Amino acid sequence: MIDRIVDRAAGAIVTLLGLVFIGAVCLNFANVVGRYAFGRAIFGADEVQTYIMVWMAFVGAAAVTWRNAHLRMDVLVTSLPAWLQAALRLVELALMIATAAFVLVQSWRYVGQMAAMDRRSDAAGMPMAVPHAAVAIGFGLILLIALWRLARFRAAAREGAARPPT
Repeated sequence: MIDRIVDRAAGAIVTLLGLVFIGAVCLNFANVVGRYAFGRAIFGADEVQTYIMVWMAFVGAAAVTWRNAHLRMDVLVTSLPAWLQAALRLVELALMIATAAFVLVQSWRYVGQMAAMDRRSDAAGMPMAVPHAAVAIGFGLILLIALWRLARFRAAAREGAARPPT
């Protein structure tokens, strides 16, 4: 049941990011038309587009992680015995959990610093905590996914499954 809910959430994230990307393209188009047809650009549009891309990258990484669609170099791993594949998967999950937790903590601290200083972007005047929060949120989601997979891995190991879930 949790898998279905997260599948739907990942689909919703991908759809939302697609819509946000369309919005960024429209903003870019409006900026180009304003600049070249009317001699007036939308001040801060380039910054906003960059921040949209940051959000797409980090939050999109969570959807990619859930779908197990990230790049892998597993040609050799697939030829290993099942027990060794499972051991490597466990090491991979442990490293993912450690890395995601570290990045989450550090980026959340940085978001707090940006918010405390009320630091704003130069052109758009956007609070800098907003684009920096994408890193914390993206890695927080990745951490939750990795912890869920670890729990499933342990449950499969207790049940004596030949291959643990991916």
